[in-house]
Amino acid sequence: MKKFWNWVSNEEGRVLYLDGIIAEESWYDDDVTPKQFKNELNKDCGDIDIWINSPGGDVFAASQIYNMLMDYKGHVTVKIDGIAASAASVIAMAGENILMSPVSMMMIHNPMTIAFGDSSEMKKAISMLSEVKESIINAYELKTGLSRRKLSHLMDGESWFNSKKAVELGFADEIMFQNENEQSSPEEGIIYNKVAVMNSFLHKLPKNEANTDINILEKRLDLLKI
Repeated sequence: MKKFWNWVSNEEGRVLYLDGIIAEESWYDDDVTPKQFKNELNKDCGDIDIWINSPGGDVFAASQIYNMLMDYKGHVTVKIDGIAASAASVIAMAGENILMSPVSMMMIHNPMTIAFGDSSEMKKAISMLSEVKESIINAYELKTGLSRRKLSHLMDGESWFNSKKAVELGFADEIMFQNENEQSSPEEGIIYNKVAVMNSFLHKLPKNEANTDINILEKRLDLLKI
């Protein structure tokens, strides 16, 4: 069996690597693979660092792994160094602390399946996909605190997040390789961008008119600092 996970132990603790497609060859309708993963997870104790670089895969496998990690007694830290897309993003939500590399990506979208049969079977497939989506939203909502409506809209649009956007929305907690002083809040970034645009605009105005608008801008910035 081709495993999509690998355990490594070092001086700092236990490390789990999730690479490639989740359950590419075996998991769904399989009693052996989930049991093997759970046995390896509970083989030892202590905190775990999980490195994720996966385009996703079987949502049911991801759901079981998510549950196993949420139930694990030690502290679980997720580190996304490449991509955590689709089902892999569900697993990532099990992290008590989720870190993303500055160059990593996260993607969420609606679940998909292949269906065969008459109109009745198609309706059953649509109903199943709807319920699967709701279950995925449960995990996203628990981590991000975003409304179910917004999360559903983000999934409808197949949303891609860079590390800063993921932190802004609550899908991640920190950006790796940055110290605490370098971490800026989304609000600070928005204010800075607005000021930069305003300054660029004012430099193109006649001097007298620009001076008047600059005074107004400075007063508004003083209010923002309160």
